Amino acid sequence: MPPPARLLDLTRLVSRLGKGQPTGVDRVETAYLTQLLAMEVPCFALIRTKLGHLLLDRTGMAQFAALIGCGTLPRADLLSLLTRRHDPHLARAETATRAFAMARARSLPALLRRYLPHGFSYFNIGHANLSDATLLAVKTAGGRISVLIHDTIPLDHPEYSRAETIPGFDRKLAAAAAHADLMIHSAETTRSQTETHLARHGRIPPGITSHLGILPLHPGAHAPRSHPYFVTLGTIEPRKNHAFLLDLWDQLHASLPQADIPHLLILGRRGWANRALLTRLDAHPHLNKSIFELPSLPDTPVATYLAHSCGLLFPSLVEGFGLPPLEAASLGVAVVLPPLPIYRETLGNYPIYARLEDRYSWLETITRLKDGSEYKKQAVKLPQWSRHFNTVLSIA
Repeated sequence: MPPPARLLDLTRLVSRLGKGQPTGVDRVETAYLTQLLAMEVPCFALIRTKLGHLLLDRTGMAQFAALIGCGTLPRADLLSLLTRRHDPHLARAETATRAFAMARARSLPALLRRYLPHGFSYFNIGHANLSDATLLAVKTAGGRISVLIHDTIPLDHPEYSRAETIPGFDRKLAAAAAHADLMIHSAETTRSQTETHLARHGRIPPGITSHLGILPLHPGAHAPRSHPYFVTLGTIEPRKNHAFLLDLWDQLHASLPQADIPHLLILGRRGWANRALLTRLDAHPHLNKSIFELPSLPDTPVATYLAHSCGLLFPSLVEGFGLPPLEAASLGVAVVLPPLPIYRETLGNYPIYARLEDRYSWLETITRLKDGSEYKKQAVKLPQWSRHFNTVLSIA
């Protein structure tokens, strides 16, 4: 029996078009798009807009994929300007996407029944468009629903989320609990947390656990800097705990000569709710001396900085899956992070674990790695996308 046609929801990824290389959840959604395009199984993509839904066939999906990581988008057309006048970037992204659509309609059940064969598989990987209305429409059209919940941080740690997004996230979990045929979990650590919340909504759908993959990184052969440096990688937002690293560098400056202080490269875009940190960073006396902010870099420069660094410093307060430490490990780079359960599961003994309460251990580790002390690591088998998709697509 041939595998079913696949329908991938790309509603989230549309809003990221034209904003540089995808990160985090967007990178996972991009991996699913790439995988479906590489298979011979019929594939389609669904996108919700203000005026209804767009449906893309394989050709449209390939055109969409070509825009990911692209820095320019076409001018917004009149329709997008009228419906997205408060979000000009999304207006341009929807204009571009509408040109790729094979069909569009206000009625999602009618759209799906007309173009999708009965028994198709719908995948929601990015949380966007995850609602009762969407999932009921998929069921009405004869589809099977697979949902990936990356983590439940908005519910477990609301202090690290925008307050206005938390009720909506809980409604998405409720919709998944009611309608999903399969829950995809990226780790056992997150699975237990997700299923606790699904149970609260009255149903735990069948689930599988499959670690997310690591795409091969292609760093340049030559070190971009001669002075020893460390990297921290990720959006500048509260839970990533960049303030902790600024504190460490203040201590280094208080105890070491300027020439002996390694550089800290902050790779990642500025996020939300971090005004105090950003004000501190902008006014930091050692900014562009020993601390450097390098936002929105393409993948190759990021990989090059990472590969030639003394190590990745990742003092995150909480993580769902968290790709940067695995990407660093894939390059054989030292990784220093707190003993979070997710990294015990995915990286085992590879990282140097240091509690955030123990700044001395962080400083001692930074000094040791900066001086070139051999990083003795235990080999770890890093997750591959091929294994993830072999697991997921054999069931979904």
